[in-house]
Amino acid sequence: MTEPIRLYLDEDTINRALIAGLRAWNVDVLTAREAGRIGTSDETQLAFSTSEQRTIFTFNTRDFVQLHGEWVEKAQEHSGIVVSNQLEVGVVLRRLLKLHDGRSAADMRNWLEFLSSWC
Repeated sequence: MTEPIRLYLDEDTINRALIAGLRAWNVDVLTAREAGRIGTSDETQLAFSTSEQRTIFTFNTRDFVQLHGEWVEKAQEHSGIVVSNQLEVGVVLRRLLKLHDGRSAADMRNWLEFLSSWC
C-alpha cells in the first residue's frame, strides 16, 4: 500500500475549521503553529516540511511556484507543494480531500500541485 500524503499547513493556511475537517477524515496534518515555525521564511518552511516528509499547503502561490522552480534547478528534492487561491473553507477542504485520496506521498515528491485541478 502506498503512503498517504501528510500535510504541513503554512501560517497562511492555518484555519481551525480546515484543520478539524482534515483531521476528521484522518488526514495527518501538522501546522506551522504546532511546529513552532510561525514567521519563518518560505524556503525554511519548505525545508522543514521536507525534513518531516510532509507536503506543504499554502495560499502563497507566487512565491512557492518560484521556490519550486529554484529547487528543481538546484536538483534539491522536496516532499511536494500544494498551492491554492484563498477560497471558502469547505471548497478547500473538499479539494484537499480529493487530492489526498487521489495521490500518494510518493506522487507528490518534487511535485507542484495547483489545488484548482481538484474541483
